[in-house]
Order: sequence, then C-alpha cells, then structure tokens
Amino acid sequence: MSSVSENPLANKAQAWSALFSEPMSDLVKRYTASVFFDKRLWAADIAGSLAHAEMLMAQGILSAEDHTAIQQGMATIKSEIEAGSFEWQLDLEDVHLNIEARLTALIGIAGKRLHTGRSRNDQVATDVRLWLRGEIDELSVLLNALQTALVDVAEKNAEVILPGFTHLQVAQPVAFGHHLLAYVEMFARDAERFADVRRRVNRLPLGAAALAGTSYPLDRERVAKTLGMEAVCQNSLDAVSDRDFAIEFTAAASLVMVHISRLSEELILWMSQSFGFIDLADRFCTGSSIMPQKKNPDVPELARGKTGRVVGHLMGLITLMKGQPLAYNKDNQEDKEPLFDTVDTLKDTLRIFAEMMGGLTVKPEAMERAALKGYATATDLADYLVKKGLAFRDAHEIVAHAVKTAIGTGLDLSALPLSELQKFDARIGEDVFEVLSLRGSLNARNILGGTAPAQVRAQIARHRVRLG
Repeated sequence: MSSVSENPLANKAQAWSALFSEPMSDLVKRYTASVFFDKRLWAADIAGSLAHAEMLMAQGILSAEDHTAIQQGMATIKSEIEAGSFEWQLDLEDVHLNIEARLTALIGIAGKRLHTGRSRNDQVATDVRLWLRGEIDELSVLLNALQTALVDVAEKNAEVILPGFTHLQVAQPVAFGHHLLAYVEMFARDAERFADVRRRVNRLPLGAAALAGTSYPLDRERVAKTLGMEAVCQNSLDAVSDRDFAIEFTAAASLVMVHISRLSEELILWMSQSFGFIDLADRFCTGSSIMPQKKNPDVPELARGKTGRVVGHLMGLITLMKGQPLAYNKDNQEDKEPLFDTVDTLKDTLRIFAEMMGGLTVKPEAMERAALKGYATATDLADYLVKKGLAFRDAHEIVAHAVKTAIGTGLDLSALPLSELQKFDARIGEDVFEVLSLRGSLNARNILGGTAPAQVRAQIARHRVRLG
C-alpha cells in the first residue's frame, strides 16, 4: 500500500509538490492560480475525464471497479457543482486539480488512477476545446435569432424608401428592408465562419500527455468518438501548445462585433433628431441626469464600445502566442479570460440586439423626406438619357448641369418643369417623371441583389428557408 495520503488535501500540498523543499508562497499561489475563472470548464473537464476513464478500462489499463467508482464519484461532483456546494480551493490551482482532489476524497485511489496516460497540458487543451465547441453551437443559435429579427423588420419595410448613402451623402434611394438585409448577409457570413472554426476546434488533444505522448496503449480515436470530436490532433507537441483555434474563434467573434458596431452606428444616427428615421423602445435607452428631454441609445453605443473590447482580446491572444517556443508554457493560462470574456460579451450582445431590433419603430415619412433632399434620382436621369442614345459620360455631364440648376432653384429634379428639363436635352419627354420619382427609381432596380421591393421579397424568402 502506498505511504502517500489517500487525500491530497490532507497536508494542503499541491499535486506536484513532492520534489520541492518549500511550499509555494501565498503571493505566487494567487498570481498563478486560475481556478476562480477556469472553474467554468468543469462540465467539459468531467466529460473529458469520463471518456478517458472509459477508454482506459477498454484498454485494460483501468479495472472495471475503478471505472465504476470514477463514474459514481464524478456524478456526485457534478451534483455538488450544480447545487453550488462544491468547495473550490485556491491551493489546488485550477479546475482540474480541484475536481481530481474531490474525486480522490470520494473514491480513494481509483481517483488517482484516472490521471494515467494524461497531463494537465492535454487535459486543459481538451477542456477548452469541448467548452468552446458548445459555446459556438449556442452562438450559432443566437446569430440565427438576430438574422430572423432583421428579416422580420425587412419584410415589414420592403416598400419603405430610405436614402442610401455613400460618404454619408445622399446617393440613391433604397428600400429600408434591402438595407437591413445587408446586415443579414454579414451575420450569415459570421455563422459560416463559426461553423468552419468549429471543425478545427473539434479535435482531440487528449493522449498527447505533457508533450511527447505516452507509453500507455491509449486509444485516442475511441475517446474522440466518445466526445463527438471529428479528429485527433496528430502531433503531441502541437496538440498541447496550439491555441490557433482560440485565436481563430476570437477573430470570427471580432468580425461579428464589427458588424454589430456598424449597425449600432447607423441606429445611433437614425435615432438622432437630425435624421429621425427610427425610434428604439424605451427599455433599450436611458435618460440624462440633467437634461430631461434626452433619450439616449445606450445599447448601440455600448455595443460599439464593446467591439473594441473583443478586438482587444484578439490582439491579446495573438501577442500571447507570438513568442512561445514549443511546447506548453504557463503563458497559455492567459488564454482563458480573454476567450471567456469574448464569448460572454458576444452572447449578451446578440441576445439584446435580437430583442431590440424586434422592437424597432420605423418612420417612413422622415426617410422619404430625407431621400428627396439629395437629388437621389440623378443617376436615374442619366440612365434615362443613355436609353435615349447618349453615351453615359455625356449623360452624366448633362445631368450634373440639371442638378446644379435644381440646387439653384431649391427644387428636386422631379419638381422641375418639363420645359426646363428639355433645355438640357431635347430627348427628355413626359415619361421622365416616373424615372425621377423615388418609387420609380426603387422599382427600376429589379435585378438580382437589387433594391426593388420584388427583389427584397425574393431575398427574404431565401433567408427564411436558410434560417429555418
């Protein structure tokens, strides 16, 4: 029988401390411990341990009795954590040693045998991948919900005319529904990126041990299958030290937040009195402590700010990895907090934006008035002249003169008399006024990807099928 205590907590020593001649200082304990943020990996840690134990038994490395004891002990630990009665201890550094110590306290030496053929290096890499895989699945659902909310608003506003801008100058009229569907396209690409990232996240490091693999006859493919992983990491050094998957995920998350930030910027502008295109529900806004008339779009503003936070995490993770030699280094403990915060920030943001967009109030009259201010149908007049036989560059110059005259009179092109328009080109006829109307301009762009209401409705139908 081993002379080592069955309970690793009995002398408050770390699991690795036998070699050391003095205990770790309290300052170093606090500085190096991760348990109070990595404890959220507990479910992944238990799942990985159970799959590892089942494989050890199948390979004849672990007895059936020990396997049963491990299953029972893990079930108890799971219940304790879910009930909030599990005691997380700083002395045990991280989620892995806390669970292992509790398991050993519950079932004795069988708990110590669980660690056969693995290291905390491959264990933590496995846990983070399992946890992140689940978070990606949840984020994909939230992205779907936001896209659906945007499609719903777009469908209600397929005919509403919005001034389309370039350089924040009125350019051409577009359907408000068409404008919102641009964001649906962005978030659809984000969902595709997450699905692609998930494939590389869903690979098994377990069995790489500390860095060189193990002498035990492990069946790594069996563990991967048990955990629903698509592949096994093929190089033990890379398996324990790779954090590309975390960087890649955070890059994809940063793009989602960039898209959120662009939408936020537009919501903020549209809600301002200078635009007055939309209103956000009161529950997503705040007032002022000094100006009683204020209704501030705090949610979009804060989301715009939180985008910098997530992009900062991406930069932090890239910097974390850039100077590390193979294989595992303690630096990698710093991968978790930025990754966890990225996930939390993104989940909260997607949830609140799906709800906020569902409560959007649209003001069509204000949008149309704004579209009339910027000679938004000037290109339509140029196209009209091209169809009458002019080269586009010549038509462009003629219309520029017409716009200059309209500006001087304070009238829209559509408000100029026919006789005035014919001074610029005699080929202009009565049919020009349909061309110069906002509605006529909108309807004319009935091409795949265009802003005509018929095309907007076709895209909405496509998105409905895609989103289920």
